[in-house]
Amino acid sequence: MSQRFIALISLVATAGCATVPTHSVQPLAQVALFTGDGRALGTVDLIASSDGYQLAGTVTGLTPGPHGIHLHATGLCEGPEFTSAGSHLNPGIHQHGSMNPAGQHLGDLPNLVADQGGSARLALELRGTRADLDQDLFDSDRTALVVHAGPDDYQTDPSGNSGKRIACGVLKRI
Repeated sequence: MSQRFIALISLVATAGCATVPTHSVQPLAQVALFTGDGRALGTVDLIASSDGYQLAGTVTGLTPGPHGIHLHATGLCEGPEFTSAGSHLNPGIHQHGSMNPAGQHLGDLPNLVADQGGSARLALELRGTRADLDQDLFDSDRTALVVHAGPDDYQTDPSGNSGKRIACGVLKRI
């Protein structure tokens, strides 16, 4: 082996040993998700991203497979059916779904996919500027995050045909 190759292998092997400072991102707001009977399913954080906001967290206790998840217009989660959360957050008055030819609204989010153990990771960027998102998310009646029993089909108005609301939480500034 050449000296260069050995030096390169040595550099690559030791690169993982270097101490790299870690910076934890402080959430600006959080959503604690609960089922209709009050069982906690996890916490989702709202964190600042380069241009706007990101939702990130882990949801547990779900049935395996995809679940519709949406931002709802009213930050009120009265179980067991969570109809108090109102309709999807739709400040631009658009149709539902990323596959809808008429466009989608702010409340539309990609499906949350639970693994065989019922756990799902959420990490997604919200569409819009921070100023617009602040106005829409933190208005006087607040905002809810709702998880549905079935998958969102990304086109059926108003809810993506995603079924019953099975979990809800209110977005609260920290």
